[in-house]
Amino acid sequence: MNTTPTSSRLHIAIFGRRNAGKSSLINALTNQEVAIVSDIAGTTTDPVSKAMEILPIGPVVIIDTAGLDDVGPLGKMRIRKTYEVLNKTDLAILVIDGTEGVTEFEEKILKAIREKNIPLIGVINKKDLLNHSQSQKKEWEKRLNLKLIEVSAKDKEGIEELKMAIIKKASSDESVKLVGDLIKAGDLVVLVIPIDKAAPKGRLILPQQQTIRDILDSGAMALVVKDTELEEAFNKIKDKPSLVITDSQVFNKVGTIVPSNVSLTSFSILFARYKGDLEELVRGVRAIKNLKDGDKVLIAEGCTHHRQEDDIGTVKIPRWLRQKTGKDLQFKWSSGMTFPEDLETCSLIVHCGACMLNRKEMLYRISYAKERGIPIVNYGILIAYVNGLFPRAIEIFKEAKKIYEEE
Repeated sequence: MNTTPTSSRLHIAIFGRRNAGKSSLINALTNQEVAIVSDIAGTTTDPVSKAMEILPIGPVVIIDTAGLDDVGPLGKMRIRKTYEVLNKTDLAILVIDGTEGVTEFEEKILKAIREKNIPLIGVINKKDLLNHSQSQKKEWEKRLNLKLIEVSAKDKEGIEELKMAIIKKASSDESVKLVGDLIKAGDLVVLVIPIDKAAPKGRLILPQQQTIRDILDSGAMALVVKDTELEEAFNKIKDKPSLVITDSQVFNKVGTIVPSNVSLTSFSILFARYKGDLEELVRGVRAIKNLKDGDKVLIAEGCTHHRQEDDIGTVKIPRWLRQKTGKDLQFKWSSGMTFPEDLETCSLIVHCGACMLNRKEMLYRISYAKERGIPIVNYGILIAYVNGLFPRAIEIFKEAKKIYEEE
C-alpha cells in the first residue's frame, strides 16, 4: 500500500475554519502525528497533502487546508488555494467547531462542494467540550441540509463512526479501465519502451508500470521491448499480439514496424482515457490545422521534472507543431499542481498524460478549457497526429474514432 501512486489514491480533503480541529482530526483518523496541531489560529497555511493508509479504507491522500476564515491579504490567497483543492477532491469532510457552530464560511464552502458533486461528510468536532445541545445539532443539520457526525479529535471519540462514513462515501470508478477492457485473458500485449538518457535509472516510469500491472491483472501477457529490438521481437513471436502499446516519442518508428492488422496505440492515449475524457481530447485535435501565425499554445504538465536537452514539452512539441502547421506559433508553459486561469489568450492546450494527477483533477482541467472554448489535446494524441498515425492510434476506441470521423 505504501508504494501506491499518489494519483491512484483516494483524495480526502478536510475543510473548516481556523482552529476547528482539522489537523487534530487528521491525526485521530490516521492514529499518527502527521499534521501540526496548535492553538494558534492559522497554523495550517497552504494545503498540505500526505499519502497514507487508513485501515480499513486503504491507501489515501489526506489534504489539510487553510482555515476558511483566514484574514488579511495572505489569508485571502490561502483561502483561494483551499478552494482550488476542490478540483482534485474525491471526498470532502467539512469540520465544524462545536464551540462556535455553523457560520457563513461553512455555508459558502458547502455550496462549492455541492456544485462540484463531491461526496461530503459533515463533522462536529470538540465533542469533549459539550458546548452544543442535540437540538442545536439538529438546527445546524437543517441549516446545512447535512447529517453531522459528532467527534472529539482530542479524545478520539466518534472516529470509528467517521471512518465507517468515509468507507460508505468513498468510491472509485471501477468502470474506468487503463487497458483491461481492451484485452482478454491469454492475450499477448507488446509494450515498446525506449531506454534513453531521459529514462530513469533502474526503473520504469509510472505509466509503464501501471499498464504492465493492469495487463497482468487481466490475465494477459506483457512482452516489454525497446524500440531498437521491436522488429526482432516480432520475428520471434509465433502468434501476432492483440495490441502494441508504445511510448509516444517513437510512435513513427513503431508504426512502420507493427503490421497494419495489429492494433497500435500509446501509453499517453491510454492515460488520456483513464485519467480524463478521451472523446473531448480527440475533438481538440482538429484545432491544430486551424492554427494561425501568432496563435498562443499552452503546454501543460502535471508534474515538475528536470528538463533534458531535447525535452518533449519545451523543445519537441513546439518543433513538431511548427513543422506540422507551418505557422509561427507562440508558446507558454505551466507545470505542477496548479492550472493557469488565464486561458482566453490561448488557441490550443497540449496537456501531458497526467500520470501524476488524479482523474478528478484532469477532468477539471478539461472541463475548465471546454467551458472557455479552448480546444485541448494530450501529448500522445498530438504526437500520433503529427506523425500521421492518429486514425490508427484510436482505432480500438470506438467512441473516440466515431467522433474523429464525424468532425
